[in-house]
Order: sequence, then C-alpha cells, then structure tokens
Amino acid sequence: MHAIETYRYSDYAQWEGKWELIDGVALAMSPAPGLLHQAIAYQIAMQLGTQVEDCEKCLVLGEADWKISENTVLKPDVVLICDEPNENYMTKSPELIVEVISPSTAQRDEKYKFDIYQREKVPFYLLAYPDECKVKLFRLKDDAFSKEGDFFTETYRFEGLSCDLEINFDQVFKRFR
Repeated sequence: MHAIETYRYSDYAQWEGKWELIDGVALAMSPAPGLLHQAIAYQIAMQLGTQVEDCEKCLVLGEADWKISENTVLKPDVVLICDEPNENYMTKSPELIVEVISPSTAQRDEKYKFDIYQREKVPFYLLAYPDECKVKLFRLKDDAFSKEGDFFTETYRFEGLSCDLEINFDQVFKRFR
C-alpha cells in the first residue's frame, strides 16, 4: 500500500500556480480554463457585481481562496460573499457559488465540491455548462441541496440573500449560442 502525502494550508500558501486542497490532497488547477469557461464566469460575475456595487457588505469575486479548514482550501470560479472579516481568504461560507464545468474538473465540481458546499451550508450553488449554455441551480433546503432547475434563457431571482439579486441567463449565454 502506498501512503498518500497530505498537505495543510501552510503548505498550500507557499505553492506556485493555482491549486485546491481537498482533505489534504493537492489538486492542480492547470491548464488555465478555456476562453469560453472564463467568459461565462465573467458574464455571471459582472451581472452579480453590478447589482451589489452599492452594498458596503457584499463582494463578488472570481477564483478567491476559501479556507474551509487547515486541510481544505477551494477556489470557486465566482462567489458572492457578505460580511467577510478576513482580507486574505474567505473564512465564511459564501452566499452563492458558481463553478463553470470543464471536462477536467467536472467530477470535482459535481461531486466533491457539491458535497463540501452542501456540508458548509452554501445557500446557492450553480453549475454552469458552457457547451450546453445551461446552468443547473441548487438551493440549500433543510441542510441539503435541492435542484431549482436547469436554466438556459430564464431569469432567476435569488431569495434569502443579503442583497436582492437575479441572473438573466439569456444575457449570460447569448454570445455563445
């Protein structure tokens, strides 16, 4: 049997490049996401960011570190955070997380991160599929994610967040259909 080397945040903080750490296992985030992946993340972040620009508590960020524990650090594609006290990385559960699915990260985003985000009580989790111009949207209900639906051209209004927000998926995907 081979021992798997495990890491902690202090190791992670010294690494070059983009990494995630899940239960002490280092996962490389390279190569860089494709242009379509980045464009979809940008479109969603731009819509959300515009809506929170007057809020002094909320921020929309892309690829920011979320230190969940000493051995788990994730870097979601887009997050909405509110009242975050730390300036170096997120310490609290974001109110909303978007992961843009790439073939190389699909299992990580759909299974491992899904389970972690659910356990950490993230209110909304969105999985964006660039090739299908689709978002699967999940809302936390009774400590479990419940699928709100698949969205292609619809507008979704988020309820229960610190700020009133909505995403127009027709706008997100219109250049890519």
